[in-house]
Amino acid sequence: MGMLIKIAFRNIFRNGRRTAFCVAAVGIAVFFIVFYQGFIGGFTRNINDVIQIFDLGHISVVSARFEAENEYSPVQYPVADGADWREMAASIEALPGVKAALPRIKSYATLQESVVKHAALWGLRLDDERALHNFNLTDRNDGLIEGRWYREGSNECVIGRRFAEKAGLSVGSRIPLKTVSAQFSDKMWSPEIVGIYNFDYLAYDDGVIIVDFDRLQRLLVLGNGTQQLLVYVDNENRSAALAEDVAAIVAAANTGGAAGAASEPDVVRQWQDSYFAAYMSAAKPMYTFIFLIFLIVASFLIINTITMIIHERIKEIGMMGSLGMTRAEIVRVFFLESFFLSVAGALAGVVLGGITTGILQFVPFRWADITGSAYASFPASNALYLTFSVGALAQGFFMGILVASIFTLLPSLKSAKVEPVEALRR
Repeated sequence: MGMLIKIAFRNIFRNGRRTAFCVAAVGIAVFFIVFYQGFIGGFTRNINDVIQIFDLGHISVVSARFEAENEYSPVQYPVADGADWREMAASIEALPGVKAALPRIKSYATLQESVVKHAALWGLRLDDERALHNFNLTDRNDGLIEGRWYREGSNECVIGRRFAEKAGLSVGSRIPLKTVSAQFSDKMWSPEIVGIYNFDYLAYDDGVIIVDFDRLQRLLVLGNGTQQLLVYVDNENRSAALAEDVAAIVAAANTGGAAGAASEPDVVRQWQDSYFAAYMSAAKPMYTFIFLIFLIVASFLIINTITMIIHERIKEIGMMGSLGMTRAEIVRVFFLESFFLSVAGALAGVVLGGITTGILQFVPFRWADITGSAYASFPASNALYLTFSVGALAQGFFMGILVASIFTLLPSLKSAKVEPVEALRR
């Protein structure tokens, strides 16, 4: 076997151009496998981050009526029928593995003196939110680009960069607006703009006014209640296990701790329940299939090359047979030769793919630079970072070797059909 390996290895260098083409074909295929795995991983992470930061947290608690009408962001259906959110949050935060339970309010407003007539009011407890995550996933910061954040309980707000540009607003301006309270009464408000943010996420940069949670809570007459309660955990993969404990705490608050269940239990959702998070998870087998197509196409070049080698070296095959090599040994020589080409190509692809994804995990991959337009309403920020994974490199390497080697077995077997005497006559 050692002699067969030596013969196959030497044969690789007999035609440098042919070898280079085979190595390049497999290398390019493996590179795209590694690159697209990094891209899909980064894209999935970006979507998950947006869902967790802007929408559901790791676990989201809302009332059943709110869930049924959530497209309108109704404020008249608070969590646990208006129970004190602080007491619920304290009980939830006492659970092992929970980092924080944060209240949020989101309602719609009509702007009175602006070319932009409608916007969303987003009430946050800012210090708690900023301590947990970055709103700007591209620059990995809180997203503030001008002015400052509002003070707690103040009549102040911050607005998105695109919203400020469209409405002609700046720091120091006021936004006269009207919103509807939980009691269905009109509420007039004129907060001062003290800062401008850029989250690099169109859905928020384009039309969301961020205000203090306590101020908006009073304005909308929610008492001590909250429209939403978002729970953040230490390990996002444990959110399913913790969701049941969170639901029990909220149910107890809903019934005042008394026996019996609420007639309309609150809805507790995990971030994996999001449509887009579930879609990306379900699409993984499809991406694997696409990766295999890349390799199969590249493997055809090796098949063609090995077939040409057998045709060009037909007399050599005859001589190998006449010198006593069995057909099985001849097959092994050509198979080993193609195997070495596959290994070299896969290694080259892994190195190039690893360097590329390694760099792009620190350099954002921007949609607008590629498409020439802003990202639409898809729940992903304008830029993403590719993920670098040793597992993806190993998978690309072994997939490259396995697929290319299997597809070159057929032309290798063809060499066994050549009769030594007939081969020497050609």
